[in-house]
Parts: sequence; C-alpha cells; structure tokens
Amino acid sequence: MSISIPDLVTVRARHPEAIAEAAARRVRRPLLGDSGRLMIVAADHPARGALGVGDHRTAMANRADLLERLCIALSRPGVDGVLATADILEDLLLLGVLDGKVVMGSMNRGGLSGAAFEMDDRFTGHRTEDMARLRFDAGKLLLRIDYDDPGSLTTLESTARAIDDMAARQLPLFVEPFISRRVDGKVRNDLSAEAVTRSIAISSGLGGTSAYTWLKLPVTDDPDDMAEVLETSTLPVVLLGGEVGDDQEGAYEKWRKTLRLPTVQGLVVGRSLLYPADGGVETAVDTAVGLL
Repeated sequence: MSISIPDLVTVRARHPEAIAEAAARRVRRPLLGDSGRLMIVAADHPARGALGVGDHRTAMANRADLLERLCIALSRPGVDGVLATADILEDLLLLGVLDGKVVMGSMNRGGLSGAAFEMDDRFTGHRTEDMARLRFDAGKLLLRIDYDDPGSLTTLESTARAIDDMAARQLPLFVEPFISRRVDGKVRNDLSAEAVTRSIAISSGLGGTSAYTWLKLPVTDDPDDMAEVLETSTLPVVLLGGEVGDDQEGAYEKWRKTLRLPTVQGLVVGRSLLYPADGGVETAVDTAVGLL
C-alpha cells in the first residue's frame, strides 16, 4: 500500500483522538491462533537509536518506507502480528492494518545503542496501563545483564516489577534476556550455550509469578546446543531473528531446526525480514512463515 505521511501528520495534528478511537475499534484475536504457532514482525529498533541494517546506518529512519514494509509483512498469510513502540503502532492503527493481528508493545527502550548507560535500560516505552487502555495483546522487554555493569541491576528490578504489573492484568509479557559484556566499548551479547542457559534461568525466576511470562530467545552459536539449553525452563519460547547479515539461508536453517523443540512456539523477527539481503519483503516473510 502507498503510505501518505502528510495524511498521517494531518490526523495527528488535527485529530489526535483518532488514535484511541482506532484502538477501540480494532478487532482483536487470541494470542495463539488455530495453528498454535506465532509469527510476529518486530520494528521497535528505532527507539533505541538502532537504525542500521547491514552497511546502511540509517535504513530504518525513513518512516514511510518502514511503514510500507510493515504493511506488506502484515498482509502476508501466516503473519500473526507486530511488535513496535507507540509511535509506529499508532501509525499502523491509523492505517487500519492491525485488525485481527496480535499487537505487542515495546516497554523499555532507554538503553540507547552505544550509550554509556546502555545497560541501565529504563522503561521509556509502553507502560502496562497504556497497553490495557489501548487494548493491546502483549508486551515485550529487553533484559541485558552485564555482570560488570551496575546498570543491569536497575534493569533487573524494573523487569521484575513489569512482570508483576502485566500478570496482574493477565497480559502476556515476552522477556528477551541476554548475558552481555563490553568489548572495545561496545555491548556484545554472548550466544554461547552456557550464557543463554544462564539468561533463561535468571529471567524465568523474575517477578511474583511467571504465569504470563514468555521468553524471546536467540539461537545459540551452535544450534545443536538448543535442545539442552531449552531444558532450563518450562516457559513458552519464541525465537528472535536479529540481524543475520548475508547468510539468510543459514539463519533459516537454524530457526527450522530449533522450531522443532517442544517449548518453542514461534518467531519474532524484524530487520532480516523487513530489510532482507536478497529479494523482497514478501519472499522473506513467506519463507519464515513456511518454517512454522
């Protein structure tokens, strides 16, 4: 579909109440559909200042282009919904493309990419009450733990309270944990089997209940380790995509193998589907759906 930024700006400037009205009209659906699998397209990267895709450092900065790619992805059979921050989800509400889709709000975006305070990942996005008011279906948060950075403790505590708040409203919360460390000043996530196992154990135990907690996990460096890694918890799991570089087929094969494991319920993938290295959005999305 063609995205008219002037039209969106006009509605936002003259009729801001239209966003709440669109949210109230939206046709909702269960988190898991008849297939029992979940395919979510992620687009919450810009709010952390993470705009790059491959060598293009500001690829996600063009809002019209990003919205068009999201609309294409959401139109494909088997795509269940979208994960994004308030500004993007509200644009999609105004465009009328979220009926019958799972809408997932991104909660903590304060740990800006490359910042000295990156591990102190404050909750600067959706609050629980926002998602309840707008009738969204789930939330997501990022939990990076650096044993050498005191900011991680703030994020841990905030995560536990967010789990409590979401559970009190019976809203699913997808927790994306990593064991991280700084290498030459940049945060790097450890994808070894031991590190991913530890991140699962820590995040599964946060909060006063895990009844509404899901895990959003990476595939380890060696996908053959995932069966043992996922024995760490009984919480339902979705696999995250991340940036896969030029080896799209290699990424698909990793996902395909891990999706067979009993706790894995689906995929949450962003840049690698919205900005594929080869081919268009339709082909990338359809291929990912086919893995389910």
